[in-house]
Amino acid sequence: MASDTFEEAVRYYKMKRWDIALQTFLMVESEEFKEEEKMELAYYLGLCYTKMERYNDALLYLEQVVTGNTSSLRICQCRLTLAYIYMITRRPKMAQFELERLVKNGFSSPQIYTLLAYSALVQEQHAQAVDYYEKALQIDSANTTALNGLGFLLVEANIDLPRGLELCKKAVEKKPQNAAYLDSLGWAYFKSGEVSDARNYLRRALDIAPRQKEIAGHMKAVVGDAS
Repeated sequence: MASDTFEEAVRYYKMKRWDIALQTFLMVESEEFKEEEKMELAYYLGLCYTKMERYNDALLYLEQVVTGNTSSLRICQCRLTLAYIYMITRRPKMAQFELERLVKNGFSSPQIYTLLAYSALVQEQHAQAVDYYEKALQIDSANTTALNGLGFLLVEANIDLPRGLELCKKAVEKKPQNAAYLDSLGWAYFKSGEVSDARNYLRRALDIAPRQKEIAGHMKAVVGDAS
């Protein structure tokens, strides 16, 4: 890369000093950059804005990369980031579009399929979500995001309570201090009629994440049912 300023900005980025990295990237004089170098700059600007939760700014630069003449790996990384932004800004259909483009172009990973599953779940496409979670587990049978996600879905939608409970158990076995996984397991026990175990795991989840409304809601439902 021709610019010393760019290299300095990259160093700040790797140090996770996002604000300073962004300021430094914006100082880069890129008029004489080659197209590949301009795409690299857009890539880092998009990531910096994403880290700083300035999502509209991030979209401008990330979309430059996915439509530009750059490496397929960079495009993959940017589509994943775009999907993440679309999901947290409640645009699941747009997230689904980016992820499906990745699959169509030959990329597949547990992360891609779990994101696709969550996108389908938000749109209440339960059968499609199950299919995507299954594909994630075919690639990595120990993926805790997929284990927990599929387990909770099977339980919540009353699709397969016994299997859902077992999958939630596996997720907690691998990450016993994860509040979301403990919550899923507690809810799975409750849906299976095992109230004592449900209260135990939901209490553990609340101890770790006392302000999580969904966990508190599950505990309220369990305590109300038991009273």
